[in-house]
Amino acid sequence: MAASLLATDPHSCARPAEAVVRHLSLDLTVDFTARELRGRATWQLELQPGATDLWLDTRDLVIDAVTLEDGTTSTIFELGDADPVLGQALRIQVPSQTRAVTIVYRTTPAAAALQWLTPEQTAGKIHPFLFTQSQAILARTWIPCQDSPGVRFTYDATVRGPQELLALMSAENPQARSASGEYTFRMPQPIPAYLMALAVGDLQFEPLSGRTGVYAEPATLPVATHEFADLENMVAAAEELYGPYRWERYDLLVLPPSFPFGGMENPRLTFVTPTILAGDRSLTSLVAHELAHSWSGNLVTNATWNDFWLNEGFTVYFERRIMERLYGRPYADMLQVLGQTGLHHTLDELGKESIDTHLHLDLAGRDPDEGLNEIAYEKGNYLLLTLEHVVGRDKLDAFITKYFAEHAFQSMDTAHFVAYLHRELLDQVSGAEEQVQLDKWINAPGIPEVAPPVQSERFASVEAALQSWRHGAVPESLETTEWSSHEWVHFLHGLPEHISAEQLQTMDAVFGFTQSGNAEILSAWFPLTIRAGYGAATEALQDFLTRVGRRKFLVPLYKALLTTPTGQEQARQIYQRARSNYHSVSTSTLDTLVGKPSAA
Repeated sequence: MAASLLATDPHSCARPAEAVVRHLSLDLTVDFTARELRGRATWQLELQPGATDLWLDTRDLVIDAVTLEDGTTSTIFELGDADPVLGQALRIQVPSQTRAVTIVYRTTPAAAALQWLTPEQTAGKIHPFLFTQSQAILARTWIPCQDSPGVRFTYDATVRGPQELLALMSAENPQARSASGEYTFRMPQPIPAYLMALAVGDLQFEPLSGRTGVYAEPATLPVATHEFADLENMVAAAEELYGPYRWERYDLLVLPPSFPFGGMENPRLTFVTPTILAGDRSLTSLVAHELAHSWSGNLVTNATWNDFWLNEGFTVYFERRIMERLYGRPYADMLQVLGQTGLHHTLDELGKESIDTHLHLDLAGRDPDEGLNEIAYEKGNYLLLTLEHVVGRDKLDAFITKYFAEHAFQSMDTAHFVAYLHRELLDQVSGAEEQVQLDKWINAPGIPEVAPPVQSERFASVEAALQSWRHGAVPESLETTEWSSHEWVHFLHGLPEHISAEQLQTMDAVFGFTQSGNAEILSAWFPLTIRAGYGAATEALQDFLTRVGRRKFLVPLYKALLTTPTGQEQARQIYQRARSNYHSVSTSTLDTLVGKPSAA
């Protein structure tokens, strides 16, 4: 869908209706000593008649020069006033018939997308590591671009770095090191700027199938290849559900622990956190989620961050359908119930009448990361579950498959999606609109009463164990031998909020929660230990908060600490030590929550 027909993006200074970028040729040198990217970005343009300026987004970039397509003719450019959220608009004068401009630039230490890791912060402890995180609006901190999900472009790139390190991008990737340290990349499918990605580190590759594989540090690679053995099966299951995979390869890159998200769906190369390397493949639904983004998000993209639910709601629904196909309905039902628990926690936190619990958001003037919560993910998924309940799975699957096919490599906003949903599905099924109450999902707070119940038969054993414990059963008598990570997390969520330290000690002695290597279990366990003052878990908690940078875990744990009498000082002390291990996506939240250390 043409950008000019979509909702205006409040998080970009670009004016694509006047001049829009179509292809990027990027040339970068990676300087670990200066912690700087240097190079040039050449944009091929499409100008409308009468257009005189190209508007790009930048933030904390140094612009050294701008030339027209011949590479030598300079043109006038200026940077606008700095905005704390949007950065600075870069306005470039473009004479009529201009087909390309080249921007010579450098990043700065403040570039929020980039995390430069010391050798000590990696698994190998020998070489430094660089990775980017561009979503939502951080691509502009390392590339001058039209940083809006409503603008798509193809790209090629040349990246030069240290000879001993491998460079990777969200593109066609090398599988072995170059002797020169120079790598070339090509992305022939058009993508939005937030899917631009770069990683440079001591990395090796292991294939899993003809089109899938894993990149990781050498120390991590054997564990990762074992954990992701089902990757090809996941891709095949996704294709069976909603049509062909359109990106050729699907590889994973396991990043160091400071990565702020569980995963990032960079095309062809999903970035994932090592916190999902549980050893038993129990947390790989996260990979199914990032894979599903290859259709919902990467193939059909939210036009603005106010429409974020169109990316994430579909992706959660799709993820659980993949997991159901591979591991059965009871397994997927556990994920639905855990998702519901997270959704209701978010509703309680935001307030059930908050406008931020609408699916279609108004994030103008705010960092779009504020919309990155369970509303977009789980309320969006719950709407699709409701549609499935009303029209039937076969009709919904046919609709989703057609939606992806007809809008491939395009962006979509909420208003156009609602019209499409009515035309292609709701209007075809008698009484469907009344039963779904679509507008209440999109433009009203909370969860509409028409939402169907979500339940899990596998959690029945967890509920029985909790009931037995409440009636005095000792932990060692509980039937838990067949439980997965999901059952354990549900069990911990079901314990009383104010359980005593003595009770936790008894459980810990039997189940070994504090020493668990499973990040999901630890993130459910630590809030209980914090509230109870269970000192035996303090060292493990501090180690977890220092080592792990995933925002999903950090924010609730720091919040739990801040609510206890001694926790505020403890939180500040831990954060002062740990902050350098976190990406800016995490510190931007935690600086406000905990307080930015004065020495940071």
